[in-house]
Parts: sequence; C-alpha cells; structure tokens
Amino acid sequence: MSASGLVSRSLSRVRELVVSAAHFGKMPEADDLDSIRTQLQECAEGRGGEVSTRQRAARLAETYLRLDDAGRHAFLKLIAHEFGPDPEQVALAHEDYQHAVGTPAQWDAEARLRTAMRSRRLRILTQFNAIPQGVKFLVDLRADLLRFLPEDPLLKPLDRELEARLTAWFDVGFLELQRITWGSPAALLEKLVQYEAVHEIRSWDDLKNRLDSDRRCYAFFHPRMPLEPLIFVQVALLENMADDVQRLLDIEAPLADVGKATTAIFYSISATQAGLRGVSFGNFLLKRVVDDLKRDFPRLRTFATLSPIPGLVRWAERNPEELAEAITPADWKRLRTLGLADLDAAPLAGLLGGDSSWSGDPALADALRDPLLRLTARYLLEARRGDRPVDSVARFHLGNGARVERLNWLADTSTKGLRQSWGVMVNYLYDPDSIEVNLEDFEREGRIDASSAVRRLARR
Repeated sequence: MSASGLVSRSLSRVRELVVSAAHFGKMPEADDLDSIRTQLQECAEGRGGEVSTRQRAARLAETYLRLDDAGRHAFLKLIAHEFGPDPEQVALAHEDYQHAVGTPAQWDAEARLRTAMRSRRLRILTQFNAIPQGVKFLVDLRADLLRFLPEDPLLKPLDRELEARLTAWFDVGFLELQRITWGSPAALLEKLVQYEAVHEIRSWDDLKNRLDSDRRCYAFFHPRMPLEPLIFVQVALLENMADDVQRLLDIEAPLADVGKATTAIFYSISATQAGLRGVSFGNFLLKRVVDDLKRDFPRLRTFATLSPIPGLVRWAERNPEELAEAITPADWKRLRTLGLADLDAAPLAGLLGGDSSWSGDPALADALRDPLLRLTARYLLEARRGDRPVDSVARFHLGNGARVERLNWLADTSTKGLRQSWGVMVNYLYDPDSIEVNLEDFEREGRIDASSAVRRLARR
C-alpha cells in the first residue's frame, strides 16, 4: 500500500473514533508512556515529510481516544510538562536581546527571542489540527483538559495555549451562519435535541414545532465541523413581547401569522462545545440573526429575549438576608395567614427552591409574587461577582448591550424553571439605538441599563 494510502486509512480510523468515542467503555491506561513521549517528541520536532507528520498525528489521536480518563490525564500532563519552551534557550535569547537593545541587531535578537519562547506544545497541537476531524478532536481534547484542571492546575499552560489556538481558529470571520429547518439533515436535527441546554426538547413533535413557519433557528458552524453547531438560537416571531415560555413551547398552539409579526423573541441560546469555553462568538450570532430577520421581515421592530435566571434561587439560599429585605411586614402577614408562620427568610428560600407545590396554590403564589419579583430585580441589578453580574445569562446579554426590560412571574413552571428561579423569567431588550452605548457603559463602568419598572421593583 502507498504511503498516501496508509495515511488515508489511519485518518479514516481517527474519524471513526472521533464519532464513536463517546460509546466506548473504559479503555486501559497507556502501558508505555515512553512510546507516547517518543511520538510526541517526533511531532514537536516535525520529523519526516508531510505524509509522515499527518500519519504520526493520526496515530497519536487514535491512541488518545482509546485511553480512559487516567490515561488521557497522563497524556495531557506529558504535553503540558515536557514540551514547553526550553528555559535555557529562553534565558540565552533574552540575554542576547538585552545586549542588542538600541543597536541594529535588536530586531534579529527580538526574532530569536520569539522563536525561543515558542512552545513545542503549539507544534503538537497544530499537527493535530491538520488531520481530518482534527479541529473537533482538539475541541474535545480541551473539554477533557477543562475537566482535569481543577485537580491539576499545572495543566494551565497547555490550556492557555490551546484556548489561544482555538480562539484564532474559531474567529467569527471563519464561521458560517446557517438557518436550521425541519428539512435539515437528520444528524443535525439530532444534535439540536442533544445540545439544547435551556428548554429540553422532549419529542420530534416538539422539535418540529420549534422549526415551524413562525419560528426560526440559526446556528454558527465552522467549515471543519460542518454538522456540529457551535452555538444556536431559537426565535419566535410574534406580535407582542412574550411573557410565558409554556405558551411558546406548546405544540398544540396555533401558528402565529408571521405577516403581522413585529417582535422577535430569542427564547433559547445554547452553546454546544464544552471545549470552546472562553471562545466568545454568541454576541456576533445575535447581531447576524437580527440582520437576517430584519431583511426577511421588515415589520419587525422589537428584538428581545425570554430568558431564564439560572442562579437566582441558589443566590437567595446563600444570601437569606436579601430575601428578608424583600419581604415587607405586609407580605409576612399575608404569608403567615397561608401557613408559613413558622418560617423566616433562610428556610423559606430553601423551601421554595426545593418544593414546587406552592406554584399550584393560587393564593400562595399570589402572596409570593411581589417579594420574589423584588428580590429578582435586586439580584439582576445589584448582585455582583467583582464588577460583573452574578447571573451568567445576565452577563451574556448585558455584555452584548441589552437592557433588563421586564420580569415575568411564573413564566416557566417546569421543574427546572421553578427550582432555579421560582419560575421567574426576564425579557432582555436589544434596542438598536442604545446597544452600543449600553455595551460601552457596561464594559467601562459595569453600569446596567434597565427599564423604569424593573428599577422601581429593585427600590421597593
């Protein structure tokens, strides 16, 4: 068999392993790390021609995919610890550069210093990138790396380098925006079901409803991962701003008349690749989608989300004094008449987060409405980690220039919705006239734009 045939067969095996690795049972740890070390050394030095290089990278990728977690951890430790820059070469190059500063030799010395600083880890990663399915392989490899990092911080240099490479390879200029429809390949539709992270897709009928004529679904793709959406957004075309996700997801609800639609509601945004954490392109997705929608539906004037508040209950349980401040004496009097006389704020937060039965009691739900909405407004506008909001979804939308427009009581009465935010959801409004100002104010000062109604709730 020719050399090119050997490479083709080896690369085909990697493609099979990348697709099916999730279905393997526990693989034995590598018996001989010295053999892997030798192959990594050859990769780092680029021995042989292009065919040999790709064949060697494909063999290493196959080896990695067959390892169990302990073996993969050992593999990554080898790359992280033994294939960084050579400290002696860096020291010598730095010394030469210091002596050359201010002389005609400075720029050549600077080039030599950059070369000495270049990590051999990058050479290995770049060779993986060159094989078919290599981009997906590296994305999944970083997902493993992120799992190991909390227990092994010495892997951080490898993570930094891999994140930097992925940021360059997944620059938004390389990504393709595609609309996903019911006629898209079945393999792609299955990925939507698998990756949906906000509102579980429960059936094919549910999926078909989300792709119907009054809906849109868009995703970013990388050319080297054509059937792997990187991030996708689901949109409902309506006449008014949505305040209830149950109605949006109701497969029995009649189709909306898209000819009358004035509002686009982004009700689910899901990032799909754990290995791309820290590589940001969600804001570009929304901007591209808005442009696409405005072109197809000129009547659209309002672009907003119906968003979850995933950290609300957890934050309230950790900060019971915040809930206590949100409950007025009149609220407590009303709650005690409904059987909550023996609770103070701390156990109340835990009770409401862990038991959803209260939502089915109209009187109790009504008594809880005002205090919990007050608390939600304060959480979104005031709860910070450093100079940024505690809530991850809030950080995303506010960082893209949105405004906190409206809070919606019992907008998500699913088990998940009640457990994470007492069923409260929020509309973030993307107003084209204020997006840039909001974005700059948020980045520079951490200032959050909010409607007067939400601000009044927070001040009560």
